Amino acid sequence: MLSYTAGEADVPLLDETIGENFERIVERFGDREALVEASLDGNAAAARRWTFQQLNDDVDRITRGLLAAGVAAGDRVGVWSPNCAEWTILQYATAKVGAVLVNVNPAYRTHELIFVVRQNGMRMLVLAPSDRNSDYVAMGREAAAECPDLTELIFLPVPAGSGISEFTAGEPSSREETTWEALDSRAEEVPASALSERAASLRQGDAINIQYTSGTTGFPKGATLTHRNILNNGFSIGRLLGYTEYDRVVIPVPFYHCFGMVIGNINAFSHGCATILPARGFNPSATLKAVQDFGGTSLYGVPTMFIAELALADFESYQLDTLRTGVMAGSLCPNEVMKRVITDMHMDDVAICYGMTETSPVSTMTRAGDSITRRTETVGRTMPHLEGKIIDAAGLTVERGEVGELCTKGYAVMAGYWDQPDKTAEAIDSEGWMHTGDLAGMDNDGYIIIEGRIKDMIIRGGENVYPREVEEFLYQHPSVQDVQVIGVPDKKYGEELMACIILKPGTEPLDATAVTEFCRGRLAHYKIPRYVEIRESFPMTVSGKVRKIDMREEAIDRLGLHG
Repeated sequence: MLSYTAGEADVPLLDETIGENFERIVERFGDREALVEASLDGNAAAARRWTFQQLNDDVDRITRGLLAAGVAAGDRVGVWSPNCAEWTILQYATAKVGAVLVNVNPAYRTHELIFVVRQNGMRMLVLAPSDRNSDYVAMGREAAAECPDLTELIFLPVPAGSGISEFTAGEPSSREETTWEALDSRAEEVPASALSERAASLRQGDAINIQYTSGTTGFPKGATLTHRNILNNGFSIGRLLGYTEYDRVVIPVPFYHCFGMVIGNINAFSHGCATILPARGFNPSATLKAVQDFGGTSLYGVPTMFIAELALADFESYQLDTLRTGVMAGSLCPNEVMKRVITDMHMDDVAICYGMTETSPVSTMTRAGDSITRRTETVGRTMPHLEGKIIDAAGLTVERGEVGELCTKGYAVMAGYWDQPDKTAEAIDSEGWMHTGDLAGMDNDGYIIIEGRIKDMIIRGGENVYPREVEEFLYQHPSVQDVQVIGVPDKKYGEELMACIILKPGTEPLDATAVTEFCRGRLAHYKIPRYVEIRESFPMTVSGKVRKIDMREEAIDRLGLHG
């Protein structure tokens, strides 16, 4: 049997824009809570809250403000901010006005911001108040000075519950600068009928979002996504999670990536669920407190987030029994971590989602009722209305059980990389298949097992070693909290294995000898790491993937393995 599957198609795809879908949801669930933003001081009573009707009213005011500012369908509008309610409002306002929302990583510095602004011809940038880590206001002004297309800066307000010294809001100093409040006020200049006219001109195949890939090599590329891409992907994820209007989704993952804005907002709102924002950035204690204080039924995170939450000294003090489900995605999840999430966090129905920004993002997912084994050893089956296959180096579909490159086809595949047709052609072949660059196998039931990135595979003395297998084994060591296995150059074998380990608090340090003893007789000799490094953290991409290429380069320098 060949490694090819097609997802079920029993429920039709949504044939509408994001704005049209949201209006339908508001009509059904207008009085239900849609959005909760926790106060930065942890006071649950001071949280900001919106019903669906209130949220839609605020979205429409910002949409009219954008119309008053002359934003045309197809214009690029950037958002450069950590998670906040205004991010959500802008996401839906740009969808209603037909602008292309450009997600900008809050960690970017000036030269990275300028690259993104220039690459897509951004005309407006909505940016966060400056904080201790990032002077967004100054960097935004520098980008505007360098990029003639960027003609408007919109300054977001200081968040509720913050200390005066924590943030500095932008104060407009020219005609090109204004505040979020002033943009909202401009709604009065535009009649409500203008919204209907703009909505009638939009189509679900229109580009609505640009998300820049992590850029592990070279400059990042702008994956361009449509209403059809992200609305249907979000809706399908929620349907497989069994979401209803009674679910409350806690979102500690960033909005500037698909995990936050699609698996989070689009997914939740398309089913009438409430979204809960624990903090501006990930904070493990704030996340669990949000679950407890606001009755979260679903919790999201990449594996490192769940590891951090489970490692809290006061973990047992949080009331998490409202949880029933959630999503773990971004990178492969260790078996032991998944088991603790299910048992200790009450997330019996937690799902594994796999994909990439270029596929909107989820292309495979575990299903309700899947066994723990399925949810800890696979990334599920192909999503509804999508196709998946695994190919060899010649492009031929391999037999079930063989390892090759995973490819995805269907509605979720991006429109392309913004203004880069050559890069698009490298990623999407003539038949519409998106090549993921991931090594995978498919079992007889169509479940996908990810072995790692093609570039991460280690070839030691002619033997192929998949880091995932060695990592899963090392997670069984009582001192190991997290581990990543990389390949480093070796004159004799071509490559050798290196285990980079984060230890559990209070455990004894490990060295290469101890790791070898743990592995001996239980792993093939060529899979036993020669080098061991104890680390405090791993370098990460914006989507929660470990940057193994960075770790490899650092290790080569430290070990003097050049040449």
